[in-house]
Amino acid sequence: MKEIVLSPEQAAQVAQLYVAMEEQYDQVAAALSFGCTGCPDNCCDSYFQHHTYLEWAYLWLGFRQLSVERQEQILARSREYIVACEAALERDERPQVMCPLNDDGLCSLYSYRLMVCRTHGVPARMTRPDGQVLNFPGCFRCQEQVEEQGMAEDALPRVERTVHLRRLAELENEIFHGQRRLYPRLGLTIAQMLVDGPPSVATPHCER
Repeated sequence: MKEIVLSPEQAAQVAQLYVAMEEQYDQVAAALSFGCTGCPDNCCDSYFQHHTYLEWAYLWLGFRQLSVERQEQILARSREYIVACEAALERDERPQVMCPLNDDGLCSLYSYRLMVCRTHGVPARMTRPDGQVLNFPGCFRCQEQVEEQGMAEDALPRVERTVHLRRLAELENEIFHGQRRLYPRLGLTIAQMLVDGPPSVATPHCER
């Protein structure tokens, strides 16, 4: 197994992509006069799975910058998170457990948080490879504010996730030298990404 380690240039490209996500998010939030201040909920307890080795490796860039003591605290919470989520899934319930990176409402690795964490909240749109367009209404607080303003569904500004997802896929394919399709798919929570350690892969068998 070989660990996936991002070069400084690759890490910088991920950071640039994240900045582009944040800028578009801020534009949509401003257009909707949307904000999280005073929200009774915390979206960090939402159950999200993440699907790229690239973001997994980037998360570990940030995690390794924490002190050993902080890492151990977060890993302990991550193991508790995994147990709680597995119990909920066994009950056929969608898990609602606080992210192990959350400290009193703040993300311990805010600069390294993943794409889903950066785009959740406001309305968004995504076009699938088969051409189907998916629209996301935003979190419950955003939906309430949109309803109060009387905005029509087709008039809502949205974060266009497609361009960001495509760029993410391009960057990930580059770290696999154009052979990303040969490696297993992912579906991991942040807790699993931390407990499992940094991403490592075996050299795949070449396609014939």
